[in-house]
Amino acid sequence: MNKVLGIDYGRKKIGLAVAEGPLAEPYEILRYQDIKILVKNIRKIVETLKIEKVVIGISEGKMAEETKNFGKRLEEKIGIPVFFQDETLTTQEAQRLAISAGIKRKKRRALEDAYSAALILQSYLDAQ
Repeated sequence: MNKVLGIDYGRKKIGLAVAEGPLAEPYEILRYQDIKILVKNIRKIVETLKIEKVVIGISEGKMAEETKNFGKRLEEKIGIPVFFQDETLTTQEAQRLAISAGIKRKKRRALEDAYSAALILQSYLDAQ
């Protein structure tokens, strides 16, 4: 079974999720200031977890352009395929699910991007 990394890309932090099989799980959040260091950290995770492909959530407008550029750069640096998945409304959905699961606000905020990454990855997996 393929190991897949899901990414919810943001300008200051990214959420990561991992799937080995049909279910995506939140993994962690990476905060960054330098995109080169971010890419190195992702490469380490990809090597450690033996990830075979990456799925990045893509929104609309200017942020979509930025995300695509990040995805292309990442693919060049890590040498595995990067795919894009529509991420419209995943943050709101992640919040709703966390609230219904009874997760406290502070913890919810801390993990929001990882949950969003899991939803992005899950919708990609479901579409396959």
